[in-house]
Amino acid sequence: MNKTLLFLFLFLEITLTTYAQNANLEKQIDFLISAKTEKPFNGVIFISQKGKTKYFKTLGYSDLNKKIPLQLNDEFVIGSISKQFTAILVLQEYDKGRLELFVPIHKYLPELQQTWADTVTIHQLLTHTHGIVELDKPTTFKPGTQYAYSQIGYDLLAKIIERTSGESFADLSQKMFTKCKMKNTFHPDIREYKNLVKGYTEVENGKIEFENKSLQNYPAAGGFISNCIDLNLWNDQFYGGKLLKKETMKMLETKQKNAVRNHPIFGMTDYGYGITIDTIDGVLQYGQTGYGPGFVTMNYYYPKTKTTVIVLENVDYYPNIIKKTFYYHTEILKIIRDKLKG
Repeated sequence: MNKTLLFLFLFLEITLTTYAQNANLEKQIDFLISAKTEKPFNGVIFISQKGKTKYFKTLGYSDLNKKIPLQLNDEFVIGSISKQFTAILVLQEYDKGRLELFVPIHKYLPELQQTWADTVTIHQLLTHTHGIVELDKPTTFKPGTQYAYSQIGYDLLAKIIERTSGESFADLSQKMFTKCKMKNTFHPDIREYKNLVKGYTEVENGKIEFENKSLQNYPAAGGFISNCIDLNLWNDQFYGGKLLKKETMKMLETKQKNAVRNHPIFGMTDYGYGITIDTIDGVLQYGQTGYGPGFVTMNYYYPKTKTTVIVLENVDYYPNIIKKTFYYHTEILKIIRDKLKG
C-alpha cells in the first residue's frame, strides 16, 4: 500500500470512529433526557471539544405557563459558576500589582470592625478557608485551617477590587465580558439582559412555582446571568490562559492547602481559586456547579481533551435533596467521562 492510500485509509478510519463516538454520545444523552418521567429535564445542554460543537439541545420551556420553548440564546442565572468571574477579576488586580493575596484584608477594607480583618487574607477568601459567617461575628475557626463554602467571602472580594480599581464591580465584570465577546452575560445590576428565562421550584404539594428571588444573591458569589454560548466562549478564554499571567493561572488551577470540601454531590473535592479541581474516573476536570432559586447549572472543562460540558436548567424539582436536584447534570458528566477515558 503506497503512502497516499495509507494516509487516506487512516483518515477515513479516524473520521468514521469520531462520527460513531459522536453518534453514540448523542444517543446516550438523548435517551437520558427524553425518558418518560414526572421530573422531565427542562433546560439546555451544550458540549464542545477543541472549539467544535459536539452536542447541543434545548428541551422544555423558558416560561412554563405560556409554554414558550427554550432557545439557544436563552439566559439563566448561573449560581456559583459566577465565582470564576470574580476570581479572575481579583487575580487581574493581582497581576496589575494593585493587591496582595497574603496580607490581611483590613488593608483594603479598613472599615471592617471584627478582629478577623487583621488575619483573613484574599487567598483565604478565594479558597473558602476564612471562616467568616457574618460581618459582625467572629470566624467559626482559625482562618486558613479549615474549609467552609462561603458566599459572603466572594462578596468581600468584590468590595476589595472596587477599592483597588476605583470602579464598580458591575462595570469591571462587564468590561471583562465585552473583551471576551460575551454578549449575553451580565452582572444583575446591568439590566441589559433580554432573554432571561423564568426559574421554577417544586414545592411540597408537587406544584411547580415561579421563583421571584432568583437574583437575590451576592452577585460575585452566585448572581450572574449567562447562556451556553457565552460560557463556552468563557471556557476558551479562561482555560486557554488568555485572561491572566501564566504563573497566576497556574495558582488558580492548583489544589490549595486545606481547601477540601465534602461536596454534597461529588464527595471529597479540592478547590483552587473559584473552581473545583478533581479527578473522577481517572479524568481531570475543572469547573463548578451552580445553584440558586429556580436554577440548577454546571460548567465543567476537561483540559486534556479541551472538552466543555455545560448544563443549564430552570426547574428545581428537589430543593431539599441536592443530589436529586443535579441528577441530569451528574449523569451527563458520567457519559462524558466514560467517552474521554475510553
